[in-house]
Amino acid sequence: MATKSVLVSGGSGYIAGYLIRQLMAEGWTVHTTVRSLAREGAVRRLLAVDDARLRFFAADLNADAGWAQAMTGCSHVAHVASPFPAAAVKDAQQLIVPARDGVLRALRAARAAGVQRFVMTSSVAAIGYGHGDDGSGGGTGRTFTEADWTVPDSSDALAYVQSKTLAERAARDWVAAEGQGLVFCSINPSLVLGPVWSADMSTSIELVRRLLSGALPGCPDLAFGIVDVRDVADLHVRALEAPGLDGERFIASGPSLKIIQIARILKQQLGAQARKVPTRGLPDWLLRLAAVFDPAVRQVTGELGKLRHYDARHARERLGWVPRPAEQSIVDAARSLLALGIVKL
Repeated sequence: MATKSVLVSGGSGYIAGYLIRQLMAEGWTVHTTVRSLAREGAVRRLLAVDDARLRFFAADLNADAGWAQAMTGCSHVAHVASPFPAAAVKDAQQLIVPARDGVLRALRAARAAGVQRFVMTSSVAAIGYGHGDDGSGGGTGRTFTEADWTVPDSSDALAYVQSKTLAERAARDWVAAEGQGLVFCSINPSLVLGPVWSADMSTSIELVRRLLSGALPGCPDLAFGIVDVRDVADLHVRALEAPGLDGERFIASGPSLKIIQIARILKQQLGAQARKVPTRGLPDWLLRLAAVFDPAVRQVTGELGKLRHYDARHARERLGWVPRPAEQSIVDAARSLLALGIVKL
């Protein structure tokens, strides 16, 4: 049997790292992209996998160079790379352009290289925004499925939400028009938590870091679907391998939890190590006041009181996906931040 070969874009990223490890453990040969090969040594050390079956290529979402070489010899692609900044951006196009144009570059290179299957990492951000029925005002919130699409010009579709929505739409439109038999599907995760490997960590972990370090004086009335990075990687592997997935979308999410529920889990599970974790709610008016001075806070004030649920039944039933409990993902993220000294108590 020929060795299976896959390109994983964004190899220095959080999800990509776990995905590369699982693919190599299952016998794949992996190509991966980084923006600069100066990162190769550090990423290899973190991954600690068989160097002989892992090749690095320099490629950037904003440029054509490198994508054709990275795809050469690959039968499959997992396109994980996409911008996810911790700070607010001044112009939504700073995120939309690399996300949309980057996936189109990868798709064109994949078709030219004869790739058979292309799995795109999208987000629930491309599903649950602009619908109005989101639980604000004390309701229980709406449950979303893969059939739902974010309305990108809605008031709650911030830059990141727009970028994920427009990129996935553009990818699907391109495949329908020019894919020429390329099998395409997407994975749509919610807030990705779990163990981190280094201080160069995902923006998604920032919530746990802020709670654990005491950087938040209280818990804002915000909610997130939670999913483990290891389970997101596993769902990608299943989507790369299972037959008959053309056009599919798979939500990767567990329960939606309020920040105060996440804080309580940390308190219950970590004891003295969670002594700085706040236990009280943060009044909405206080967050809005902070937003006057902090653009990052300004981005989330529109989400106060909103509750969105994401139904991952399709991934469970179609691909046999079994995610671990959200509590484990939250606690494992916190313990890794402490073990690496990223959070010092």
